[in-house]
Amino acid sequence: MTLPPPQVSVDRRVTAGHHEGEPTLDVILARTFPVSRQTLWKMLTTPDRIAQWFLPVRGSLTLGGRYQLDGNAGGDIVLCQPPNRLGLSWDFGDDVSWVELVLNDDSTASRLTLTHASRPSSHWSEYGPGALGVGWELAFLALSRHLAGEERLVEEAFAASPEGPTLITRSSDEWGQASLAFGTDATEAQAATDRTTAFYTGISVDTE
Repeated sequence: MTLPPPQVSVDRRVTAGHHEGEPTLDVILARTFPVSRQTLWKMLTTPDRIAQWFLPVRGSLTLGGRYQLDGNAGGDIVLCQPPNRLGLSWDFGDDVSWVELVLNDDSTASRLTLTHASRPSSHWSEYGPGALGVGWELAFLALSRHLAGEERLVEEAFAASPEGPTLITRSSDEWGQASLAFGTDATEAQAATDRTTAFYTGISVDTE
């Protein structure tokens, strides 16, 4: 089990955006899945399918409805254009951010692009884009495993597995590179990358 080579099927980017006139920092992750767009849409929008690879979800999964992920974020469904685009508010604790999913046909497969837009914050300054990026990349990995008929990926167990820390570290490093490409100071980007890696793996990074 491996994360796909980033140069082949994964695109990681950081951009400056805006939401209703407010500046945002946007984490963008794209990956190709070997299924039709209609199949992928069902995996992303049907409660029993979502629970098989991500988290149990309850609520009204329709435009204008409100959802709640078990033990995680909730929010409103603000955009729904089957099977192309889905937009959500992402309420976690006292923080509100926004997630958009865009599906495109890619030959016999489908390309899924996720954009998670959040306000500039002390959390971003501490962890950079990796805090969101690594988490969503693990979710994409879980979806890929599920589509391949593999055992469900549980994030905590995966982080403690023999291969987990290596793959998480690679993902965190790639998000650090995306942060550099965005224009983040190299020292700040590396420090945020190290904190993100430690957060997801439980292994402190020796920076000396």
